[in-house]
Amino acid sequence: MTLPPQDWDAFAAHGRDLIDWGAAYHRGLRDRPVRAQVAPGQTLATLPQAPPETGEDMGAILADLDRVVMPGLTHWQHPRFFAYFPANAAPPSMLAEIAVAMLAPQCMLWQTSPAATEMETRMMEWLAQGLGVPGFRGVIQDSASGATLAAMLVMRERALDWAGQREGLSGQPRLRIYAPAAAHSSVERAAWIAGIGAENLVKLAGGARGGIGAAALKAAIATDRAAGFLPAGVVACVGATGAGESCDLRAVLDVARTEGLYSHVDAAWAGAAMICPELRGLWDGVDLADSVVVNPHKWLGAQFDCAAHFLREPEVLVRTLAIRPDYLLSMGAEGAVDYSEWSIPLGRRFRALKLWFVLRHYGLEGLRAMIRAHIAWAEGLAARLAAHPRFEVVTTPVLSLFTFRLRGRDDAAQLAFLQQVNDDGRIYLTQTRLEGRVVIRFQVGAF
Repeated sequence: MTLPPQDWDAFAAHGRDLIDWGAAYHRGLRDRPVRAQVAPGQTLATLPQAPPETGEDMGAILADLDRVVMPGLTHWQHPRFFAYFPANAAPPSMLAEIAVAMLAPQCMLWQTSPAATEMETRMMEWLAQGLGVPGFRGVIQDSASGATLAAMLVMRERALDWAGQREGLSGQPRLRIYAPAAAHSSVERAAWIAGIGAENLVKLAGGARGGIGAAALKAAIATDRAAGFLPAGVVACVGATGAGESCDLRAVLDVARTEGLYSHVDAAWAGAAMICPELRGLWDGVDLADSVVVNPHKWLGAQFDCAAHFLREPEVLVRTLAIRPDYLLSMGAEGAVDYSEWSIPLGRRFRALKLWFVLRHYGLEGLRAMIRAHIAWAEGLAARLAAHPRFEVVTTPVLSLFTFRLRGRDDAAQLAFLQQVNDDGRIYLTQTRLEGRVVIRFQVGAF
């Protein structure tokens, strides 16, 4: 049996066709409805139930992108995508991802791709400087969820003096983690996966900007210690998903440090805006954190997935996650970094290349101009809605995010209105709940 031949001339021709198709897609993107206009099962019905026995021409496969895939896509790069948070893919990032797909390296160790490892080191240094946190070292994780899980594992092992990874959690003291009531769902999921449990994730409020109140944190730690629990860590937030809630980092992280708890800051969305020096008051005190996560794949143009995880002392993360069988040793490369020891998966993509492309092409000033424009547009729309008799602004803009409601209507009316807006197709919004009431979220972030 012979293997199918690799026709690189055909590959180049189809690649040109695909690039042309992609450019046409983006040129006409604003004319499409933002959200997919299909019913559940509609895409599935277009796909044969059995795989093909013989190969098909690549031209036919590419043509089916329009027939099969396009009707079922929600267009995250659409200029009127105002839901969730952005997941930007700037053109230089797309080109970088094409290059990575063609090279297809596995970047788990320094020796498996030295360029990927060393570029990741430098790109994280560039980002740290750009964000105003030059005292941290960094690693690129798959997502903020992965970074938060890694941080929670460090909290667990540090509090148990690394007995958890040796002995398991049975018989160990019951750990406590403290987080804002507004924390992202990934924080609770991390508590599940880390074996700490949702009941031991203590959610606190009382802060002036919707985050943790420092006094409430200190009191909760004292109460838990008196009850025989073992406080292990604090997860603070800057720009939470619901309405941009944020902790007073200096006060909260000072309590964590005084009490000897490991601290992690989830700034997945809002952290990107810290490339603008005038906005850094939002995370004043971040220098006190043990780790911080910022997602360049949200608001800096780097294609998903790309989460920047900054660490004051990477050694505790490595001690928590590293395992070194003989087949994973980089012989003759003593002192080199193996980033697989800094993250949960062993396998690693060459994520640093898209940061290199984006940061070089736009520069920090180009990215700052984008973020400042988004903030101005959100503030302008919030002012228009606040002056309109039909609407009330519930939370004023935090960077480019605010929430609003129909004035004088119940929750069912809010959801019906939201559904009507989204079914119309011209824009896409999502909802959340604040103080028991449904509110509609609006954020600007399209690249």
